[in-house]
Amino acid sequence: MALQDKPPRKSGIAHFLAAAGYSIGGLKRLAGESAFRQEVALIAGLLVLFLIAGASLPEVLGMLAIGLVLIAVEALNTAIEVLVDHLSPGWSQFAKDAKDLGSLAVACTIGALLLYSGVALIW
Repeated sequence: MALQDKPPRKSGIAHFLAAAGYSIGGLKRLAGESAFRQEVALIAGLLVLFLIAGASLPEVLGMLAIGLVLIAVEALNTAIEVLVDHLSPGWSQFAKDAKDLGSLAVACTIGALLLYSGVALIW
């Protein structure tokens, strides 16, 4: 694979539009991951619970903010997995460690979402 020259750097509104396009591309890629779809279902289910329980707007927004953090961490975990799979197609300890650490980050974020939701819904 030949190296290509970097495209010229964009600025102003062109940079903003290009960045938005990259984010949409990332979302499309992430949508192919079953873990992402399960996490979106979890966030949607919690949103329904919050609304049924009559949670306040700040409580709902807090849950949604942590949900967005979860999606961001899942995106980073997926990026780690893509890079590791490229660098180490076979099994290696470094690949296992990198993937396990990414998974731990996702699990901690899910724990934070569930902890917040439990406190907000029970209190």
